Amino acid sequence: MCQNTNLYRLIIRPFLFLMSPERAHNFTFTLLRIFFAIPGIHYLVRSQFSYTSDSLQRRLFGLTFPNPIGLAAGFDKDAVLVKPLSAFGFGFIEIGTVTPRPQAGNPLPRLFRLPDDQALINRMGFNNQGVEEVVRRLKRTSANCIIGGNIGKNKATPNQEAFQDYLICFESLYPVVDYFVINVSSPNTPGLRELQEKEPLTTLINKLQQANREKSVPKPILLKIAPDLNNDQLDDIIEIVNDTGISGIVATNTTIDRGGISLSSEQITSIGMGGLSGKPLRQRSTEVIRYLHDRSEGAIPIIGVGGINDIEDVLEKLDAGASLVQIYTGFIYQGPSMVRKINRSLASQLSKSS
Repeated sequence: MCQNTNLYRLIIRPFLFLMSPERAHNFTFTLLRIFFAIPGIHYLVRSQFSYTSDSLQRRLFGLTFPNPIGLAAGFDKDAVLVKPLSAFGFGFIEIGTVTPRPQAGNPLPRLFRLPDDQALINRMGFNNQGVEEVVRRLKRTSANCIIGGNIGKNKATPNQEAFQDYLICFESLYPVVDYFVINVSSPNTPGLRELQEKEPLTTLINKLQQANREKSVPKPILLKIAPDLNNDQLDDIIEIVNDTGISGIVATNTTIDRGGISLSSEQITSIGMGGLSGKPLRQRSTEVIRYLHDRSEGAIPIIGVGGINDIEDVLEKLDAGASLVQIYTGFIYQGPSMVRKINRSLASQLSKSS
């Protein structure tokens, strides 16, 4: 496994970082699609990169997660590589953000690396191929993996009609995902974060919950929140979760704050708007998790996201009150052996404490 780590850091990552971030992402997806079409490759990759232990299993929202390490939304928006990505040892994979209609997203360039900070800035703008295409792919996917559906609204949809977009995505994805995440916290769709305000958010969630309760088997619905909310707003989130009865919170999305990065003000200005992810987000994400956990007295399940690069970061999130965690930016910087390394370390930690 050490050889896999060194290969990625010394050869593969430097090569990919010669390309623009989005081109490197697309290039990697193309290679993985070709590679995993070879018979037996899925089994081979899983044997090298997965780590299983009964101690890692988590029962949450009525679902059994084989381990607590998930792939965050945004990496495989269109469910192109759910089965191949599952071979790298993730306990669950969240696709999306998905919108009812296909949309191109914001103009290029819209994804920027900050290697010195092990961070990214993105303003992708919910670029995706639309919910119908995602459903078509997931119906053909045989991945033995828990799949979450992260749902949003199209850019052209006014906020007062946003609930219709979320309902379309919910109804379409219901047969092919295990849980849902409501995304109202991306900073890259104009006006979207206004839906985090108490009244519109309560209305949106209640409409989704009504549709969910009409199903013979309702599925977990979670809310993904921004790290930029203040404590009063976080208190509102706790109240909304309690009042609407949704299953939990994903904390957190990317931040519009630029504190803690090494770029000059001129470099920050040249990059422009977008959400920051990676190491600089770690502390604030953990603070939000701890606040939500403590104020709710542990009653609200939390998926922790933001700045996770190693086992210490995972333990920090779990100690703050997260039940599961997700990675994205850390996966890009640390490579595919990251998940196995964390799961093996976590199982070792749990065995020592038992």
